[in-house]
Amino acid sequence: MQTNLAPQYNPKAIEDKWYHFWEEKGIFHSIPDTSKEPYTIVIPPPNVTGALHMGHALNNIIQDILIRWRRMQGYNALWMPGTDHAGIATQNVVERELGTKRIKREHLGRERFVEEVWKWKHQYGSTIINQLKKLGSSCDWARERFTMDEGLSAAVKETFVRLFERGLIYKDKYIINWCPRCRTALADDEVEHEEHEGHLWHLKYPFKDAPHLFMVVATTRPETMLGDVAVAVNPGDERYKDMIGEILTLPIVGRELSIIADEFVDPSFGTGAVKITPAHDPNDFEMGKRHNLTPLVIMQENGVMNELAGDYEGMDRFECRDALVEELKLKKFVEMVTPHKHSVGHCYRCHTVIEPYISDQWFVKMRPLAHAAIKATQKKSVSFFPERWEKIYLSWLENVRDWCISRQIWWGHRIPAWYCQDCGAITVARNIPTKCSKCSSIILKQDEDVLDTWFSSALWPFSTMGWPEETPELSYYYPTSTLVTDRGIIYFWVARMVMMGLEIMHHAPFSNVYIHGTILDEQGRKMSKSLGNGIDPLVMIDQYGADALRFSIIVLTTEGQDIKLSESRFEMGRNFTNKLWNAARFVLMNLEVEHPSEINLEPADYQFEDKWILSRLNTTIKTSTLYLDQFKFNDAAMKIYDFTWHSFCDWYLEIVKARLNEPQSLKDKKVAQTILAKVFSQILHLLHPFVPFITEELWQHLKDVVSKNRINIHENMHSECLVRSSWPKENKRYEDTVSEEIMNLLQDIIRAIRNIRSKMNIKEKLPLNAIVSLSGDGEYELKNHADLLKRMANIEHLEIGKDLTKPENAACEVIGKIQAFVPLVDIIDPLVEKERQLKHLKQLEDYLTVVRRKLENKNFAARAPAHVVAMEQNREKELVEQINKVNFILNDLG
Repeated sequence: MQTNLAPQYNPKAIEDKWYHFWEEKGIFHSIPDTSKEPYTIVIPPPNVTGALHMGHALNNIIQDILIRWRRMQGYNALWMPGTDHAGIATQNVVERELGTKRIKREHLGRERFVEEVWKWKHQYGSTIINQLKKLGSSCDWARERFTMDEGLSAAVKETFVRLFERGLIYKDKYIINWCPRCRTALADDEVEHEEHEGHLWHLKYPFKDAPHLFMVVATTRPETMLGDVAVAVNPGDERYKDMIGEILTLPIVGRELSIIADEFVDPSFGTGAVKITPAHDPNDFEMGKRHNLTPLVIMQENGVMNELAGDYEGMDRFECRDALVEELKLKKFVEMVTPHKHSVGHCYRCHTVIEPYISDQWFVKMRPLAHAAIKATQKKSVSFFPERWEKIYLSWLENVRDWCISRQIWWGHRIPAWYCQDCGAITVARNIPTKCSKCSSIILKQDEDVLDTWFSSALWPFSTMGWPEETPELSYYYPTSTLVTDRGIIYFWVARMVMMGLEIMHHAPFSNVYIHGTILDEQGRKMSKSLGNGIDPLVMIDQYGADALRFSIIVLTTEGQDIKLSESRFEMGRNFTNKLWNAARFVLMNLEVEHPSEINLEPADYQFEDKWILSRLNTTIKTSTLYLDQFKFNDAAMKIYDFTWHSFCDWYLEIVKARLNEPQSLKDKKVAQTILAKVFSQILHLLHPFVPFITEELWQHLKDVVSKNRINIHENMHSECLVRSSWPKENKRYEDTVSEEIMNLLQDIIRAIRNIRSKMNIKEKLPLNAIVSLSGDGEYELKNHADLLKRMANIEHLEIGKDLTKPENAACEVIGKIQAFVPLVDIIDPLVEKERQLKHLKQLEDYLTVVRRKLENKNFAARAPAHVVAMEQNREKELVEQINKVNFILNDLG
């Protein structure tokens, strides 16, 4: 028989074809329908500047599995797509591009620069969306949103005004994280901390009334001493008890500094005396407020020293550090310098070292919002998978600080606040006000700052549904069902969405949060451009196909654990899709008949192997569905993989060949064809969320062949495409534990005889005699399936009985209470085989000696990378196992 399915699987021939088909037919589009239960996911909006990386791939594969599965289950499934305007990141990209033309944004002015960013967005902003389509993402693209589109901008203004009116947004002069490169404030979460090998400078501050005496203070940032306004000690520190209230003179500058007492000072750090610089250290800022100290800002916004830095004015902060330390050494104010490892904050966008800086900023009061979010989680309104992330999330909420939401850049949602140029009052409004809310002056100026990108992202689950308008989508799809995200943005995004959802919509934005792991390289390092260890998913799609990439990644995804990935891992997915394709060719070729006729099957028509495969299928449906419900994606994928590759391909297809090629009756052949088609169709349904392209292609072929040959598999094959067909359901009628137990036993016996062939180097095509000896019940059941055993193990003569004696010169395998004997007389020459095995044993033992010498070498164990040591330990274990097997064979050979 022939099939029009190509001999070899070529992903490029089908993937774009089916994605275009799904899009053209509007398969992914969802509209509110009160007769159906909704299932909604909002995509974590990728940055408009972004390109698809492996983290995106993992995140979107998981979302697509969920949305395709729920869609097949009959839910009205909506996957809401969109992109984030990514304020600082996008502004930096456009500034760099303009820089190649020697244009600075300041030369253009705000309005023209923002126009340039919009042009860039229209030209390049859809790159990552097109890449997500290559991955197979079944988003409702007709609903695609952008965090700065008109509707979302209205939502941002409405939220800001409401929070301001409720006293949850305020403006204050406060110390914040400042990026001198981006020249903007950063929230605490936007600062990435790294360990630096720095120094601790011990500086001598002379007493005003006794200049020959000094108090020694320790600092990691000597340049900030130019802004010192006091020196602090712990009130309980006996060394300094009598010095509190004394006056010191600031070296170089000559400013008078009081010695103050504060419980915050750690007596064990440095000398126990610390310089206080309220304008450039967050802890000093708080201490300064407690003691009414006036902060002195000694730097400009770009990190260059200002006029208060005296002779160091105009120097970069780090240049100032070096020059100031030299002057301090020259004037004998440095007692000593010691190496000091400490954590240094960096801008999450440009990686510049951040500067604590006093500035006028807008803040959100987080405590009241966090309290509501904590209660929602404790009541299980929001649940985390894996559960361990809940504790981390709650810990952050319990210790949350007010959120600095203003950014000193031009690209973003401009803060809807206007300053009266006459009386100085602030007017916050949804629309441009015509007059001051306090004095009615018409001379108003809007705040220059924009909102933190994460402010608009926090509204994503409801702003994308049309809020603040009361839309059908908002009332039907909100709250959404599941959020899938990386652990890196639990604080940035997840927590803030929950807080905003509860505050604005009075309902948590989603009920389940699935936190997946981070993709690392095979050595466990983060993928980065600097290390050159990244793997481009688009290159892998081109090389292996999107389905192979999807399946490989999901199989490696173990309940939120990090994933160690190398390019070779994608071979697993490719091998599986090839196996599926080849199985389809076999199935389709064997469903063709010359004279199609339809029959209705009864359970009595099923052969033993039919009952077994249907029972295994039923178990697979039940278990994989449960795993998906529990967000155990790799367990679900492996369950279906194991059934497809092993139960169906390795066993059922091999067993059923005889009934297809040499049937006992035409009816039995039709039974075999029907079961073959039914099971394979269900396999394609189960695999579709994981590998959508190949399953759609194969199901369309299967549908045509089943229809043409009038094979009734009791399934709706009239659906336009597999995406819209139904997810398989457990059917108790097919549950047959007896058949499964018997088949497990038969498989063990067949494997045992195949093992003997392999160990004794016996050709597969050479028929063997075999004896199966049982020490318990089951003799009758095995005898009923003697033909299957003989056919699958290539046995010419088979004896089955209780407590049978092992013949002389026979190989043996033990399976629980069963022994399988294969007489070796006239099959192999025992002496030749013994000599071959002894030679192999010697090679293994010599190799084991080399490996053990290496492992016993202390230098190797101490200096070699951990993964290399582990590899050698595994090699030792494998060699021991191989040696034991050879000894067992030699025992059989006498």
